[in-house]
Amino acid sequence: MSKPKILLVEDDTTLGYILKEYLEMKNFSVHWSKNGREGLRALKLANYNLCVLDVMMPEMDGFTMADKMREAGYSIPLLFLTAKSLKVDVLKGFSLGADDYIIKPVEEEELVARIQAILKRSNRIEEAENKIFDIGDYQFDATNQKLTFQGEDKYLTERETQVLKLLCLNKGNLLSRQYVLQSIWGKSDYFNRRSMDVFISKLRKYLSKDERIQITNVHGSGFILSDR
Repeated sequence: MSKPKILLVEDDTTLGYILKEYLEMKNFSVHWSKNGREGLRALKLANYNLCVLDVMMPEMDGFTMADKMREAGYSIPLLFLTAKSLKVDVLKGFSLGADDYIIKPVEEEELVARIQAILKRSNRIEEAENKIFDIGDYQFDATNQKLTFQGEDKYLTERETQVLKLLCLNKGNLLSRQYVLQSIWGKSDYFNRRSMDVFISKLRKYLSKDERIQITNVHGSGFILSDR
C-alpha cells in the first residue's frame, strides 16, 4: 500500500523540519514547502492526500493559499496550524474548507492522530455505494465532486462533497447533527458545529436554482434533504 502523501506548508525552519521527519517516521510521504507560493507550485507537480497548512507565513499566508487552492479547483483536505485561538480566525479557516485545526505549539502525536482521522473519514465516505445522486434537477457526482444543473458544472470541495453525500444517502430522512459531526469532523465542539452550519449554508446556495430542493434544519436534531 502506498504511503499517504502530505503537503506540509510551514515557514518556521525548525518546526517544519521536525514535523517532516516525524511524519515520515510515521509512514507518510511528505513534501515541505516554506510559504504559500511554494505550496501552490508543489500542488501543480503532484497529487496529495492532505495539506497541513500554517496560517501565518511570509509572501502568502495560509488563508490566502487556501482561498487560491479552492479557486483553482483543488479539493484535498486541509488541516490548519495556527498560533491564534480566536474564534474568528478558526471560523475563517473552516469557511475556506478546513477539515481541522491545531493551535500551536504542535504536539506531534496529536498532529498524526488528526491526520489519520481526516484520512479515515475521507476514505470511509468515499466508499459509499452510491456515487451519483439525483437531487431535483441537479445531478451530484460524488466521485468527481461535481454538481451539475442544466449542463452547468459546479465543483465542490472535499468537505462540501462529504456533507452533501451524507445528505443524499439519507434523503427524505432526518440526518443527525451528531452523526455528521462524528462522521466527518470526528468530534462535536463549538468550532465544528459552526463549521458544519457554514457548509450547510453553502450547499443551500449551490442547490438554490431548483426551488423544490430544501435542506431543512430540525432545531437541535439535524437536517432533512428533500426535493419534492
